[in-house]
Amino acid sequence: MSRSRPFPLLATAGGLLLVLIGLFFLTHRRPVTPPSSASTDASDPASTSSFAPAYASTDLATDPDENLSQAAHVAALAEKLATHLNHPSTRAHEAVLVFKTADGYRRFLARAAQAGVIIAGQIDALNIVRVRVRAYDTFAAELVARAADYGGIGANTFVELPPPPEERAIARQVAVGNTLLATLGVPTGTDTSAWGRGITLAILDGGAVPHPTLGARLRYLDIGLGYAGTGATGQHGTAVAALAAGSAADTPGVAPAATVLSIRVTNTDDKSDVFTVTQAIVAAVDAGAQVVNLSLGGYSTSEALNRAIAYAGDRGVVIVAAAGNDGASRLTWPAADPRVVSVGATDGRGVQTDFSNSGPLLQLTAPGLGIQTAGLDNDVTHFSGTSASAPIVSGAIVALMSQTPGLTAAAAVEILRTHSADGGATGVDPNYGHGTLDLGWALARNDPARVDIAVSSHHYDPETASLEVVLQNRGALPAARLTLTVDLNGRVSTHTVPLMEAGRSIAVPLPIDEATAAGPIALRTRLDNPEGVIDARPDNNSRGTLIDLAGR
Repeated sequence: MSRSRPFPLLATAGGLLLVLIGLFFLTHRRPVTPPSSASTDASDPASTSSFAPAYASTDLATDPDENLSQAAHVAALAEKLATHLNHPSTRAHEAVLVFKTADGYRRFLARAAQAGVIIAGQIDALNIVRVRVRAYDTFAAELVARAADYGGIGANTFVELPPPPEERAIARQVAVGNTLLATLGVPTGTDTSAWGRGITLAILDGGAVPHPTLGARLRYLDIGLGYAGTGATGQHGTAVAALAAGSAADTPGVAPAATVLSIRVTNTDDKSDVFTVTQAIVAAVDAGAQVVNLSLGGYSTSEALNRAIAYAGDRGVVIVAAAGNDGASRLTWPAADPRVVSVGATDGRGVQTDFSNSGPLLQLTAPGLGIQTAGLDNDVTHFSGTSASAPIVSGAIVALMSQTPGLTAAAAVEILRTHSADGGATGVDPNYGHGTLDLGWALARNDPARVDIAVSSHHYDPETASLEVVLQNRGALPAARLTLTVDLNGRVSTHTVPLMEAGRSIAVPLPIDEATAAGPIALRTRLDNPEGVIDARPDNNSRGTLIDLAGR
């Protein structure tokens, strides 16, 4: 996920160029430096709006001058294009052109040789062309003369596999290891061998390598970059595919019977770009994938990617994407698009990891710390990041579809949202979205006798200066006469919990005085059913947390 620096936007003079640059503003978000993990400004338009422009003025901007000749307009645009299309965050001399209509698209293909460009790729279904510019003045003249044909003009910005997160949180957070299914609430001994059967899951990544945990279910689709990746990109793609659909005991995935369609989107420089990702999404949809996983991203987007996401959605295909590993209060694209299922990372206890990006558009979280999965050379490895969390959600969608005949991918997503473990504050929040994946609950949602009460999270509310013990009823019946036992720094108290309707959460506040807040706080809580009531998952009835409000 790119850490590219901002670059100057194109600035123009004259009406025709204003039309072109207006198209750019509406269809291309400039790369930005990932915000600091300390940033919590949820009002930032880049983190709250899908395609709302968030462009800063630059020193290169000039006021329109209708007295300039068309030749001067063309020269100004050529200069700006040369600067813009050679920024370090883009593939040099490349542009992605989006056309309003199929006729305009075909007209351009017919005259491309005279437009100062070489065609490097086409997506006919979306009227999109990738070009390499060989003559900026000729290309600028083309844009000015044919402005009405264009629906979007942008650089071919990089989209990258996220780097492994820093392991600074390992000492305080719990790795998942080889307990993935148990962490997802799947009861020990559950037969998962048929989960995912009949469903195709596309993995758009560095190119998974053959591995016994994937076996003959691993298939490939080449969009011009080859099949299996090498080195770090091959490792990344293999780990992602196995977390979604591995079948071996030492590398279990969530949907071990699913068909995995691996599409390599990284080039020899180990990077991808917005055109390639757009192309791969369309190819995956056309190949019959019902779910598309993207454990990659960047801090910019374009009209091309917008069209690809719409193309998938119109055909009932769900896209799942990693939120990012920068610990930022902003999601990377395409996870930042509300039509995409964005996924953040939690540790083995369901606590948000330090590296996971967050934001108002985050939809779900899933395990993403130290998970045992497939490596290179038929080996196993431990994998961390939102890159791991995303395929776990993708696998859960596929598993749910296979276990519920006729269930659509979109309906499966909604079930996972409404049957997720409530993390952080009660309800939807920027750190956990709708909650943390609880596949066991989602699969048991139709059990009318299910009882499952849980201590879902410990959360500090600065507005009320209180610790909140979030309780959740994950059963099918209202829960009554519950008892909450609280041990706060050795002081034990009990609380009677009011009626909790099925699926609901409540917060029990524990006021904290200044003296308590000044030092480390050890909080242990246990929620008990009335005598004789059997809980389906007694393991989630208690929780222990060490809290340091001073931030030491």
